[in-house]
Amino acid sequence: MESVETPSSQRTAEIAHNLSEINAAVKGSQTTSARLVAVSKYKPASDILAAYTTGQRHFGENYVQELCEKAALLPSDINWHFIGRLQSNKCKALAAIPNLWAVETIDSAAKARKLNDAWTSAGNQGLLGVFVQVNTSNEENKGGVEKCDVEDVVREIIASCAGLCLKGLMTIGSIEGSNKRPNPDFLSLVALRDQLKQSVGVDLELSMGMSDDFVHALELGASNVRVGSKIFGSRLPKSTLLF
Repeated sequence: MESVETPSSQRTAEIAHNLSEINAAVKGSQTTSARLVAVSKYKPASDILAAYTTGQRHFGENYVQELCEKAALLPSDINWHFIGRLQSNKCKALAAIPNLWAVETIDSAAKARKLNDAWTSAGNQGLLGVFVQVNTSNEENKGGVEKCDVEDVVREIIASCAGLCLKGLMTIGSIEGSNKRPNPDFLSLVALRDQLKQSVGVDLELSMGMSDDFVHALELGASNVRVGSKIFGSRLPKSTLLF
């Protein structure tokens, strides 16, 4: 197996410093058990290893091939999150990653069933966590389930996907909404979570907030935040990526 380049002491110290500051904000939030997902899209495996040495275990990737390649190189106790647009024909490849912890972008009951079938067929131990992505901003080009359809998708996952564990709801939200306080997309996800608790009887996590607004998301009750550039710096072009 190809080995991962050892990160320099300078790079390790830089990432450790950034993680320390972000973790302080996460642990100091009102959601005391909030989870930090370090988004490592386009970042070399050595950067992930540097973060790993500080104790970071949850990492998020947007592309299936990149995730598969990194998962094969890096420690098996990393908890991988897939946070990119989910395609049905990629479910089998994702299910081949035994330490895949969650898929945060379920946007239909059909894809949930496809992922469930792939996960169980792969013979993985334990359940695969999933989040239902919600199009809280009602944008035509935005991924996610329309708010009016979320309950049906949630009920279908609970009833028909024995290999999946429904963790919660996820939103990316609009650029316009990210400049408002309180963020209307975050408020919408909170309201939907509360509604589902009443109608379906499930307690769901909220995955919302990224590098520029994760602190605000935590203030509104986020339990899972996805932070990339504030940990690793701005992304390199994909063409320069070396594992």
